[in-house]
Amino acid sequence: MIHELVGAADGPTIGISAAVHGNENTGAQAALELFRALNALELRGRVLLLPVANPYAFAGNHRFARLDELDLNRQFPGNPSGTFSQQLAAAITREFLEQIDVHIDLHTGTDRPTVDYVYIWNDEALSRSFGSRILYRPTTGREGTVFNGLSTTVTVERRNIPTTVIELGGGIVDQGPYVERTVAGVINMLRHLGAIEGGVAPAPAQTVVTSLAGVRPRKGGWLEPLAPPLGEPIAGGAPLARIVSPYTFETIEEIVSPFARGVMVMGHLTRNLVEAGDYGFLVGDLDGATA
Repeated sequence: MIHELVGAADGPTIGISAAVHGNENTGAQAALELFRALNALELRGRVLLLPVANPYAFAGNHRFARLDELDLNRQFPGNPSGTFSQQLAAAITREFLEQIDVHIDLHTGTDRPTVDYVYIWNDEALSRSFGSRILYRPTTGREGTVFNGLSTTVTVERRNIPTTVIELGGGIVDQGPYVERTVAGVINMLRHLGAIEGGVAPAPAQTVVTSLAGVRPRKGGWLEPLAPPLGEPIAGGAPLARIVSPYTFETIEEIVSPFARGVMVMGHLTRNLVEAGDYGFLVGDLDGATA
């Protein structure tokens, strides 16, 4: 379902989407709070809110729709005659992505890892205005990135409208602070775009990385986090986590940081049960990073 908020004055149509992956529900919670907050503010233009882009996956707290187990995030612009996820991508493209002038796509960690960074795609000022400390500028093209948002195929490559992807929240922790940060950050972006009145809050000191490494456990068991907090530096070879057998209590794997100078972007904040190959950590490379 798409919610439309229409302002009294002319302005851009800004699309805000969430939950393209069904087990990323923090963005959908933020969409609810944004809807409530924006109803009390004077808008210029329109805001289209798509709180749950992948409803079948969302209902089952599953990353993909079980009807075809395809990553909706990789199906755009879709195929009206394809599988369920391909048809869904085609409908979202037609009814949402092709109707907007700016796209803000909300992604989060799942119910295990927590994430905190923002993509820079084609509007650096827009991405910076969200207020995250760590930003990621892909340099190898859409297919070479660690992750990419549903917007990139249609809104960046085809239409070239301002687009950004927020990655914030997730984990078996209270999502309230991440929802609050998301709402505050998106409202600041809307001020930056001139869609609502008010001064634009200055960004904190920011670091832009161009290389991210995903580190996944090779063994299943309890993942016990040892990494510093998200946004903090980590030295090469420093411990990210250990995997402990729930049965023998032995440490069966030690996971370390891959870069000589890294920064934490995604990690587990609590002891979590994982399988081999599950999402583990994202570390940004500080060598070559800029402010």
